[in-house]
Amino acid sequence: MSAKQEDIRLSAAARGWRLGFVFVLLVLVGGGIVTKLVSLYTLDQDFLQRQGDARSLRTTLIPAHRGIVSDRNGEPLAVSAPVATIWADPARSDSFHPSLEYLATLLDMPRADLAETLRVAKQANKRFIYLKRQVTPELADQIGDLKVPGVHVDREYKRYYPAGEVATHVVGFTGIDGNGQEGLELAFDDWLRGEPGRKLVMQDRVGRTIKHIKSIESEKPGKDVQLSLDLRIQYMAYRELKAAVTSHKADSGSAVILDSRTGEVLAMVNQPAYNPNDRSEVDGNGLRNRAVTDTFEPGSTMKPLTVAAAMMSGQYQADSIVDTSPGFMRIKGRTIRDHRNYGELDLTGIITKSSNIGVSKLALSMEPESVRNLLHNIGLGQVTETGFPGERTGRLPFYPAKRVVERATMSYGYGLSVTPLQLAQAYIPLANGGVALPATLLKQHEMPTGRRVMPEYIADSVLEMMETVTRPGGTGRRAAVHGYRSAGKTGTVHKVLSTGYADDKYISFFAGIVPVSDPRLVVVVMVDNPKGQEYYGGEVAAPVFSRVSANALRILNVAPDKWPESKQQQVAGN
Repeated sequence: MSAKQEDIRLSAAARGWRLGFVFVLLVLVGGGIVTKLVSLYTLDQDFLQRQGDARSLRTTLIPAHRGIVSDRNGEPLAVSAPVATIWADPARSDSFHPSLEYLATLLDMPRADLAETLRVAKQANKRFIYLKRQVTPELADQIGDLKVPGVHVDREYKRYYPAGEVATHVVGFTGIDGNGQEGLELAFDDWLRGEPGRKLVMQDRVGRTIKHIKSIESEKPGKDVQLSLDLRIQYMAYRELKAAVTSHKADSGSAVILDSRTGEVLAMVNQPAYNPNDRSEVDGNGLRNRAVTDTFEPGSTMKPLTVAAAMMSGQYQADSIVDTSPGFMRIKGRTIRDHRNYGELDLTGIITKSSNIGVSKLALSMEPESVRNLLHNIGLGQVTETGFPGERTGRLPFYPAKRVVERATMSYGYGLSVTPLQLAQAYIPLANGGVALPATLLKQHEMPTGRRVMPEYIADSVLEMMETVTRPGGTGRRAAVHGYRSAGKTGTVHKVLSTGYADDKYISFFAGIVPVSDPRLVVVVMVDNPKGQEYYGGEVAAPVFSRVSANALRILNVAPDKWPESKQQQVAGN
């Protein structure tokens, strides 16, 4: 075989070997691919599914609807409206996205500021920032339609208060996250807020939800709370108190109306107030529910209770005489005075004329603890059972026998302190036949059981004595209610400052009960530091009591018990 033929043979053999090698290689590669495919669809299927799910499936929260707060008639005082939150994942955002300009417009912010916010957050490796919270569902839909990378829309709820500033001190408000922060929203937060649910969703590579997979746990809406407030009476009381505080240029004021049969708070209003739907200008001065957080010396409103304690001691009857001459008395270097010398007064006269001398002599003639024990039994010096956050206990000191000056001044309301709500609660036994009831801010569906703190005949007798205060000759004539018999007691005390009692600053108040023939309401009105010529309780607070009581009784359809003379004659003639 020639050399040329040998070369051809070797070349053909080499080509065959190469072709065989390539064929084997292709078979091996094909086999590897087939093996991998088989592995992917069999052995590694679960692993790959888990990895895919970890990159696309997310568990998100379903916000729970917060319970409704309503008044006793079902009128809403706090409701939750659907809103949305706009947030961003800076790591997936695009500062140059063409829709960013429109997004900034919808968010009411400059595009440059939005782009800078996303850029800075991205550099800080943040994966979550709020862009805007509590936007309307319509705006949220517009933002969602833009499909801006890294920008998300979550649904939530915003609290809305239909009664606005009228009921805000009682109802309170929630924070932006829906948690109670003030008032009964805070007190009943666990009851109202409910529990959020959870759902499984699929998200795309930029974090947008593209499919709802399944619900893991349903949300549990919060429970409703029905208050004892009557929104009709609340509006009316708020209007009258605001007018009085404004006309007398006072620093503040409070008014409380209780149902004397149940202890329910039908109205509780304060000035100054604030709008819970727009808290941009709220300050501490307007935030307080003064009816339960501010204390003051109750002054002459304690005199009916001192008279009741005197009658309970067995030493005095309604017609017992006390000599208040010469209109002042000296006790251990201190002088106690009346406005003038009233001479001899029976117990009714002591209340009618508001005699400091009269009640001082009554208190000092009894056992040292007699007056204090009654005041304690009716709830003074203790928090009420409303559970309102920040409620003050007031002050009810104990004075031994040798502290005669303090025992005398306590008998006419100095040396102790109460809140407006405590004072109203203290008058319930006088309106309820001697039975004390706890004040409550929740509607009562059953008649509560009270505690007897004084005999019925004594409570009724003192109530009739208090009626003389609103008649001609009494200190609270302007508290008279047209068409109804009214009873009460005025109070005017010097305001306590850090340096002592102020000579020219006063707190004026009136506490009363209507109607006397069948008591239904206990009303307390307090006006702090009225400025001008009028500052006595009978001039400032008593007229508010008259208007508030008259309107409340008509709203409740309580029949008048004091018909005008002409109508009485007409009825008799028929």
